Amino acid sequence: MAEDRVILEARFNPKYVSYHVLQVSVVFVLTIVGIPLLLVAVPLTWFLRSLELKHISLVLTSKSVKVRKGVFNKIEKTIPLEKITDLAIYHGPIMRFFGLEGLTVETAGQSSMGPLVALVGVENAEGFRDRALEQKEALAEHSHGVASSPSAPAERPDDKVLTDIRDTLLRIEQKLDKP
Repeated sequence: MAEDRVILEARFNPKYVSYHVLQVSVVFVLTIVGIPLLLVAVPLTWFLRSLELKHISLVLTSKSVKVRKGVFNKIEKTIPLEKITDLAIYHGPIMRFFGLEGLTVETAGQSSMGPLVALVGVENAEGFRDRALEQKEALAEHSHGVASSPSAPAERPDDKVLTDIRDTLLRIEQKLDKP
């Protein structure tokens, strides 16, 4: 079996921290009651998001996308490339102001519940997405090439089962047609 080698490691924009500090500040200012709490919330948010930024990684390997994040609650996900249905880039007005992009990873069956992974601050998210999709396509072509090699058996086990089911249904149909 081929080795799972690293193809690309994403970098994260340090403005990620400022973006989250602004979000928290806006929420506290809008609640009016939270304005005095800004003195605690802003430095705490800055510290925690800076720490979080040091613990985020996004790696494209030859077979998967690996995500690690979290300081207290660590999350590690390995998503096989063949399971990925979409890599989307998103950025709202505040994210654009900070020059940030977000990247989401969706898999089959997961889209109704939202993305499997959503990361803010991926530098050159479009380049990462394009490279991941290229690798996914190359992996699919390699898989199809292996499956259609001359050494592969001409008939799969599933074909025999389907043939048996068809023959059984034909016999049942013949018996039903007899008076």
